[in-house]
Amino acid sequence: MSTTTLDKARTVLRPSREEMLARAPSVHHFWNTNKHTFEDAWSQWEAENGHGGIALDRSLYSPALLKAVEAAWDDPSKEAAVADLFEEVFPGVYKAQFFNPENLGELRDYMARVSDAGIPVRPPYGIVLNKGGGMLDPRSEGYLAAPIFQAFYRDLMDHFMRPIARLLFPDVYGYDSQTFGFSIQWQAGGDKDLRAHTDASSVTLNVNLNLPGEEYEGSTVRFIDPVNKQMADLTFEPGVALIHHGSAMHASKSIKNGERHNFVLWLSGEHGQIPDQHGLSGEPASPQERWSVPNITSDGSAPF
Repeated sequence: MSTTTLDKARTVLRPSREEMLARAPSVHHFWNTNKHTFEDAWSQWEAENGHGGIALDRSLYSPALLKAVEAAWDDPSKEAAVADLFEEVFPGVYKAQFFNPENLGELRDYMARVSDAGIPVRPPYGIVLNKGGGMLDPRSEGYLAAPIFQAFYRDLMDHFMRPIARLLFPDVYGYDSQTFGFSIQWQAGGDKDLRAHTDASSVTLNVNLNLPGEEYEGSTVRFIDPVNKQMADLTFEPGVALIHHGSAMHASKSIKNGERHNFVLWLSGEHGQIPDQHGLSGEPASPQERWSVPNITSDGSAPF
């Protein structure tokens, strides 16, 4: 029996999780050497599995958000309706219903199939015990290269995240051509928390992928304003997103029971450039510029 690319990807001798998290040189060699094998394997996996009839399309989005975003793409003067959906819940941190909770099971089912595919996906660095997370962006080593997912991911970043980020944070315009993303699964007994930090991004979008009724205890996201000495522990419901500057200091607190599933998505400029933290980044975009896709070039691998 001949060995397929999918068979080869599933049986390749892979580095240990400890070696991956330590960023050993041999790990970089592993991902780079097998890059095309894994990409071909994901294409074969999708072709053979038919992705179970799962539709990764715009039906996943909140109807109100989808309606407002589509109207703004048709006529940028209507973008205020998009901004109205986002509530400022902490200085510089906005919250809105991003995905439709009733349809979110489609995305979660797809990600569960990905976990069972047997093709290596690189775990996010710094999240030591996370068993369900992986890299999503093509600029990252060991990313989820399944074509159907990548079409969904690109549409998410270009059609939704980037113009929303430009609308809420005018200073990110010109510092948002590069994308980066990973999935994460917090669970009791795994990674319990993530210390206070800032992101290497112009803007970060954190989306809760939990399903309705899929409860967890703890695991709040703590935002810290060191200038004004403010602090808040925020929760967000199924399909709800938090969006903020990458420079906003935040932490994930301990999860006590259950699981929390998330996509964490970043935008930055060429070579990882981000806006000046004091807002001195040049002229903001016009509505027509906000609702446009930049001429994107790649500067190589993602920062993490």
